[in-house]
Amino acid sequence: MIAQDLNSALRETCSELDDRDSLDWPAFNCPIERIPDVVKKLRDDHDFDALMDATAIDNGVDASPRFTVVYHLYSSQKHTYVRVAGDCADDENPTAPTLTGLFNSASWMERETYDMFGIKYVGHPDLRRILMWDEYPHHPLRKDFPLAGHENELWDPEIAANTGVKVKPAPMAGGPFVAQQSVFESKREPAAKDESWNEKKEKPE
Repeated sequence: MIAQDLNSALRETCSELDDRDSLDWPAFNCPIERIPDVVKKLRDDHDFDALMDATAIDNGVDASPRFTVVYHLYSSQKHTYVRVAGDCADDENPTAPTLTGLFNSASWMERETYDMFGIKYVGHPDLRRILMWDEYPHHPLRKDFPLAGHENELWDPEIAANTGVKVKPAPMAGGPFVAQQSVFESKREPAAKDESWNEKKEKPE
């Protein structure tokens, strides 16, 4: 009932809104340029007063649209969540409108998504990397980023000179990593499918 009520109410703000497949909370697909309007409606008129997560999905290097931005909002009065997603129009240089004008918490979340996926948030007041160093040339959560990572020069020449090493690719110990289908968020964290080997024990053939 919550999903149906929200759908009807939000369509008054965005007629192009559509239901999104979801195993847990009400979820909607929205034209990416209308996401700020829909989120503002959810915040102001439907008590979704907390932005819990702003992230993205890489649908694959051959997919178009390739990137989808996703927002999770929570209502502290109704004790429920809602999910809003929108496809980036450009597969090579994906962009999305920032939500920093609606939620202060969007700032770091969008910076992380920019860092990990390479999605630029238009209007963000301080869009820069938050996990990787500024000169890092890759986006680690893209589907074409190898699980073992890339070998790159260290960001600090002094550290590189003192250690005499480059950044080593991360080992693929425990992979492949999969997430369970569950209505409980805690059970949907990626976990190793094959845990019979690790860095000290070779992976069986």
